[in-house]
Amino acid sequence: MKWVGRPGAPDEALHPEIVLGFHDLCLVKPVHDDDWYMGSLYDDGSVICWAACNNLYEALRGL
Repeated sequence: MKWVGRPGAPDEALHPEIVLGFHDLCLVKPVHDDDWYMGSLYDDGSVICWAACNNLYEALRGL
């Protein structure tokens, strides 16, 4: 899983604890992090996240 936070900034690798898939989108909660990340879920199982939310409720509303 990669977190793409800002254009031009290096990607950050995150280790997922929970992944919720919704077709091509997903929500991911990393290990040792209370935030939820929204991103694209690819056929090979990789995830690229571009948005972060403080809790699961906000993340689900963001989908």
